[in-house]
Amino acid sequence: MRITLRQLEVFTEVLKSGSTTQASQSLALSQSAVSASLTDLESQLGVQLFDRVGKRLVTNEHGRLLYPKALALLERAFEVEQLFKKEMGAVRLAASTTIGNYMLPEMLAHYRHDHPDIPLELNISNTEEVIRSVLEFRVDVGLIEGACHSPELITQPWLKDELVIFAAPSNPLANRTISLEDLKQASWILRERGSGTRDVLDQLLFAQLPGFHILMELGNSEAIKHAVRYGMGISCLSRRVIAEQLTNGSLVELTVPGLQLSRLLYLIYHRQKHLSNGIRSLLSYCRE
Repeated sequence: MRITLRQLEVFTEVLKSGSTTQASQSLALSQSAVSASLTDLESQLGVQLFDRVGKRLVTNEHGRLLYPKALALLERAFEVEQLFKKEMGAVRLAASTTIGNYMLPEMLAHYRHDHPDIPLELNISNTEEVIRSVLEFRVDVGLIEGACHSPELITQPWLKDELVIFAAPSNPLANRTISLEDLKQASWILRERGSGTRDVLDQLLFAQLPGFHILMELGNSEAIKHAVRYGMGISCLSRRVIAEQLTNGSLVELTVPGLQLSRLLYLIYHRQKHLSNGIRSLLSYCRE
């Protein structure tokens, strides 16, 4: 076997950048050296890994098949290099907004205390983007609010989370028993489509409220809380997100008899992802 780690490194950089020019800059090699390495790899494998479209290189089915395996080999080679060094490679974590902003800070503080030598990278975005990042191997582990049905990912239930409908204390719906019809007539301030919270609400609540009124959609839970506090409408977020405001009375919970809104939060990672010791320790910590 004459395939080298350098050839695999060149291949992954070309795939990520889409050109030999950018790959050569990332790897500090000449463009001719990158092209020659890629040609040698394709010759040894007996297949083309990219379709040549003008000056662009477009990944084909052979390249997509090789990519996760090449990444796994490169990560294992890096682990070998780090065996006798104190510092290990960073664990890349992505989380949806509610989890990343309101649940992970405390958990990661404890994790950092127990594992001070493992660097962490955290990216926060909505559930759709977290899933995409895991699928494209841009992160190692994802924590999401909605369900994930991709066959390429391993999806495991993580935590149960309660959703709360809330309003300003001055809202006409506050401090009384309300009905689904009241919710239908209310003005809603919601997370954007693609967020885990919105997906769950569409399934559990808004399917029962045909024709309900959306006043605005916001991509930030803090903005939603402020809009509701100033009387612009009502909303529904995780109890963890509004716990402080419910305690100090700046927001109040709206109760509908018989209506329970809860969801599961999930942990995801790619089936073909090589799980390093750092990643395994993070997964174990999350499960505990």
